[in-house]
Amino acid sequence: MKRLLITGLMASAFSAAASAAPKNVIFFLGDGMGLTTMTAARIYAVGEDGDLTMDTLPETAFIKTYSNDAQVTDSAPSMSAYMTGVKMNNEVISMSPDTKASDAAGNAYLSGADSRCPADNGKPVRTLLEIAKAAGLATGVVTTTRVTHATPAASYAHICHRDAENDIAAQFVPGGKGYNVALQDGVDILMGGGRQFFTPASAKGKRTDDRDLVAELKARGYSIAANRAEFDALDAAKSTKFVGLFTASHMSYDLDRDPAKEPSLAEMTVKALQGLKKNSKGLFLMVEGGRIDHALHETTAKKALQDTVAFDDAIKAAITEVKKTDPELKNTLIVVTADHDHTLVLNGYARRTGKSTATNPGVLGLVKDVIGNKASLDAEGMPYTIIGFGNGENRAQGERKSFAALDDSTVFANTYHQEAAIRRNAGDETHGGTNVFLGAMGKGSERFFGVMDNTHVFKLIREAAGL
Repeated sequence: MKRLLITGLMASAFSAAASAAPKNVIFFLGDGMGLTTMTAARIYAVGEDGDLTMDTLPETAFIKTYSNDAQVTDSAPSMSAYMTGVKMNNEVISMSPDTKASDAAGNAYLSGADSRCPADNGKPVRTLLEIAKAAGLATGVVTTTRVTHATPAASYAHICHRDAENDIAAQFVPGGKGYNVALQDGVDILMGGGRQFFTPASAKGKRTDDRDLVAELKARGYSIAANRAEFDALDAAKSTKFVGLFTASHMSYDLDRDPAKEPSLAEMTVKALQGLKKNSKGLFLMVEGGRIDHALHETTAKKALQDTVAFDDAIKAAITEVKKTDPELKNTLIVVTADHDHTLVLNGYARRTGKSTATNPGVLGLVKDVIGNKASLDAEGMPYTIIGFGNGENRAQGERKSFAALDDSTVFANTYHQEAAIRRNAGDETHGGTNVFLGAMGKGSERFFGVMDNTHVFKLIREAAGL
């Protein structure tokens, strides 16, 4: 009896200690980062036999990304599936499966950036961030897109159409009209672009209600950063809540970014972690490498690969930062994945190129044969690039041999648009429907393996973190 009592007391003490331990979840989302993009980014940065940080994550899986109504998802329902465990229709953010983004005639429930969602059009579905908030954890969202864009919005907002970014911004501001009360006293940290949806039209913003949400956030105790200098001045050790809105719309591609004006994704991630980890109960942080997707839509592969590397740098920086207080990741789960694929492909039987340098285009160059190192030629006798797209804006109209032959200096340019098999309008390359990669490490990461649906990731994160 005495042994049973002691054993019971020990188990009770262990349970209490476990429940008191911090519960840290860091969720990384590479928007549009399909497996081929990951592969190309690896070759671009470190060569065929190198490793990105995400390649070294010990647990891996493949994720199905289809939405409730589409074989090929857009970012809104895919990220929402990760955040809520529920499949929903394309364009919809963190709402029930019956929610429609458009009326029966196909007209979107939008007026500019303002919502026209009917009151009876679906119901909000609880997100991981909201669950973390209810458990007393610190919460944060970091992105290189507008903070009101689909992926970041799916963590803290509920709306029938992703483009209602004025309403999404209002859902973030505590105490204001349209606030998402499930956020309680508010998300602690938000950083990215998109200042225009927090600023009234009278001040060159996009808001039609004349509200100054930046001023409202300040009144609610948030420290605000609008540029690099103000970002550097943010004291994460002292600031309880802060918001960084560094650009009117999306932040710059990493290839174009001026470090004197905009912080990197890695720098924003570290600053967010430094602020959030003051909470003894733990934290939930969502980090998006959002402009990978935009560059792929443009079919400017060099920009996409550089943004993928910047995303990987953020993962590396986060691991280093969190290990300062949790060296063995006993209380921290890190998950890295993507919301969908794109149509980027690696063509031909290219010889190994090694990483890209100022004098070597690498994977961004022309296909060169293994034997002889000569340009591989198509059926018309013309050279072609290693990277191509299934669809996109750059498709030769007519025979390729009637145009100037491609060379490495042309195709290695920052703004070069790779050729596509199917012609689309400028910037209108589509997503792809292939499974995407997931990597995990830390507390409970052994749960992630095999092929699974994106909705199942939500369940596994909750189990691993004890949320």
